[in-house]
Amino acid sequence: MIISSANSTSDVNLVEDVSNWWDDPTTREWLIDKPISIAVTILVALIAHWVFRKLITKAVERGANRAVEPEKSKRPSLIKTPFGKTATQEEETPLDVQLLRRSQEQRRQARIRTLGAVGKSAVAIFVWTWAALAILTTIGVNVAPLIASAGVAGVALGFGAQSLVKDFLSGIFMLIEDQYGVGDTIDVGDGIVGDVEDISLRITTLRDMDGTVWYIRNGEILRVGNFSDEYAIARFEVPVGLSNDTETAWSVIEKSFQEAAKLPTVKDSIIGEPEMKGISSFEPDHMTFRGVVKTLPGYQWEVQRHVYAKVLTDMQREGITTPYPNGIGSISPKQLEAKRSGEKA
Repeated sequence: MIISSANSTSDVNLVEDVSNWWDDPTTREWLIDKPISIAVTILVALIAHWVFRKLITKAVERGANRAVEPEKSKRPSLIKTPFGKTATQEEETPLDVQLLRRSQEQRRQARIRTLGAVGKSAVAIFVWTWAALAILTTIGVNVAPLIASAGVAGVALGFGAQSLVKDFLSGIFMLIEDQYGVGDTIDVGDGIVGDVEDISLRITTLRDMDGTVWYIRNGEILRVGNFSDEYAIARFEVPVGLSNDTETAWSVIEKSFQEAAKLPTVKDSIIGEPEMKGISSFEPDHMTFRGVVKTLPGYQWEVQRHVYAKVLTDMQREGITTPYPNGIGSISPKQLEAKRSGEKA
């Protein structure tokens, strides 16, 4: 009986201890209130992150899919009606203007998507930084000294990591000023020319014509040459030997230039009329004829390749020679035949 009474007393004490522990406000706070608060904070952060990303995605898609201008425009005409009033007629937009608009539209879409990606990153940093501070506050950590320390650390980081801050600031201004975007062909100096594959606030990724991927810090880009902004100009420099008749060579090259611009392989890339500039330089052994034509951005090299092939073929057919057609120091077949005839004589 004594043992049974002792066991009952022990059980009662254990139940009271557990009940007291459970009724303790600190226990309820750490096992129920704070975990629920932390879970709610994380849930709110997840929902906010998802909502902001959806809003940015929808805004990007809406902006990217919005047409800039219609293909046709109604402009007042100077044609008079029988009643003496000015008529309004619908005019077709020229093909070169349509091509230029299409190129600008592609660039605009690429810029919008780049800004959207940066906006999503900024939203993620903002939302989860808030969530982390809210969780620290919930578990009893005083975040005021932490924020103050972060400010001091930010100042120290600004002095100690100036290049990093410079990269971020350069990336921000680059995006705001629309210096270049994903898909553009740019020259960043030191012979690095390539297509932009990715842009972040710190690094620009380029792939050059040999397939090499270049990772360039935005703060190190001091100048940028953009080959994909609005339009490009294909320039042709054709060297012609001084033994040729100038007017004949001019006529052959100009005609070939005009015909090459109508080739099916390049006509859709050209947005202007070819223009023959004439002789651009005069050297002791040759003269150079120059021609230019406006093309879609990034297509100037393709147009150059096809036009050069056409011009060279027509020059050879018409007998227009280049300087040193047989190589420097060698003689032509006619001169060689004349030399052999003289030796036989």
